[in-house]
Amino acid sequence: MIRRRDFITLIGGAAAWPLAAHAQRPAIPVIGFLNTQSPTGYADRLDGFRQGLKEIGFVEGENVTIEYRWAQGKLERLPALAAELVDRKVAVLAALATPNSVAVAKAATTTIPVVFLVGDDPVRLGLVKSLARPTGNITGVNLFNNEITTKQLNLLRELVPTATRVAVLVNPTSGNAERTARDAEAAARAMGVRVQVHKASSVGEIDAAFAAVADSKPDAVCVTGDALFNTRRIQLVQLASYHHLPTGYPSRAYPDVGGLMSYGANVTEAYRQAGVYVGRILRGAKPSDLPVIQASKFELVINQQNAKMLGLTVPDRLLAIADEIIE
Repeated sequence: MIRRRDFITLIGGAAAWPLAAHAQRPAIPVIGFLNTQSPTGYADRLDGFRQGLKEIGFVEGENVTIEYRWAQGKLERLPALAAELVDRKVAVLAALATPNSVAVAKAATTTIPVVFLVGDDPVRLGLVKSLARPTGNITGVNLFNNEITTKQLNLLRELVPTATRVAVLVNPTSGNAERTARDAEAAARAMGVRVQVHKASSVGEIDAAFAAVADSKPDAVCVTGDALFNTRRIQLVQLASYHHLPTGYPSRAYPDVGGLMSYGANVTEAYRQAGVYVGRILRGAKPSDLPVIQASKFELVINQQNAKMLGLTVPDRLLAIADEIIE
């Protein structure tokens, strides 16, 4: 026989069971995603990032949440967006766009782990002390490769075998500008090609640079890797088409919007690697114990439609080695 007091105690305890069970469930971790751009055109990269997380056991919407902050190309918004994510107390902050977003993320917190993806030397940028042993709360993926420009020029010359003069576009504010220009000049000399370096560090300067390029009448143009150029890829592709200039680019984002050819790091793969690192940190790894990853997967993409418009026949060898042909 259950006394009334015991019965009330029993019912009261049972009512508390769901609350207790809920309180014991582990909190779902939140990833802060900071990017200088907009979601448009980022589907493949985000798929790569989510794939990397999945490899470590995290699935967005199931056992991890991602808070996205897009600056929509307005770099002045980055500090406020980073502050929002820090106030949200995210478990990891992923800054996967440009040195601007990484620098802002690093300045916003010294305690929340930060995973970056940059196309510049992270040591020179002051992000880490060394690639092998980053210190503090930051690590990530580095897309920079000294031989990219040389390879770009060689492939461009193979596509335009009659080229004897090539214009190279660099951003003088980039930390790699001088080295890139030197690499381009050395590669050109080895091929018996003359190079003229043009500089642009703003939207207006891109227009002016291409006007100067067109006046010099080169046989081809090589656009080097740079965050500004990537954000203005449609502008660059349209200028190259308008001036009827065969142009090589540093990533597949350019052929995707009509550019002739690209050779560079596979950015989707780099996003996957960044996702793996974010997942490992969520599992307890420290950023300082995770060496900066050097991009190792590169891809050649050719836009056949652009080639036909320019009256170019893509050599069989390039067709055979290309990772993708856009018809």
